[in-house]
Amino acid sequence: MKCPNGHGPMELKTLIKEVTFKGKRFEVKARSYVCPVCGLELADAKLTRENQRAIADAYRERVGLLTSWEIIEGRRRLGLTQRELAEKLGIGEASVKRWELGAIQTKAMDLLMRQLFEGKQPEGNVYTGNRQLSLPRIKLVLKWLSKRLRKNLLVKRPQERLLYTAKYLWYADMISYRERGISITGATYAALPYGPQLNNYRELIDEIRNANEKEAEPLSPEEIRILERIVQRFPTERSIFDAAHQEPIWKKKNPGELILYNEARHITAI
Repeated sequence: MKCPNGHGPMELKTLIKEVTFKGKRFEVKARSYVCPVCGLELADAKLTRENQRAIADAYRERVGLLTSWEIIEGRRRLGLTQRELAEKLGIGEASVKRWELGAIQTKAMDLLMRQLFEGKQPEGNVYTGNRQLSLPRIKLVLKWLSKRLRKNLLVKRPQERLLYTAKYLWYADMISYRERGISITGATYAALPYGPQLNNYRELIDEIRNANEKEAEPLSPEEIRILERIVQRFPTERSIFDAAHQEPIWKKKNPGELILYNEARHITAI
């Protein structure tokens, strides 16, 4: 790379930078092209991606999360592909890919990965309701509920958080597990300040919308009966929002902590 100020070739250097990221201030090693004459620093697209990853990893080290390299190393040590790791965690493959490129995982997902890397196999009946995560099935359920509620639960909203949509899914999966021993979608859920929420929801939103519900296993008569009960019990978004915030299994959790399926017996609204 040449200096745009006309000073000739720039030198590739590793610099110590002080950055503020997600409210944390720390030092990080970043690579940039530096002009030896005027001191101008520039980074091309590749270096920018590398530096962003370095910042994210430095932050993860600061707050006690697995870095992208630790995730890659742990996965390879177990001989797993990205897809296989995703299946064991009950999430989409794209989430694992993003974490390994620098996207920051939730504390709940970090805990699941640590358990897996330490040889403690996450129990499907506890985390995913004894079913493998199916994004097409999540979309199928939401389209079914949207039709019955006469409201599009998949519509994009400002500051997207799936505030109401996730609660319909949560009740559906929890009630299904409580009564049938298996969830409907295989999703994992976390307790967040605004109620029970799909774990890792920010990364799942677009994947769910882009999923092909025709690839999903059809809903069984028992599952449809459960969904119908939820529609009858919560005809409005406000009603399900208020009910979820009264559930003891959400109220007793710390922010980001997983809500396990074996706690479904404590659901009170249905």
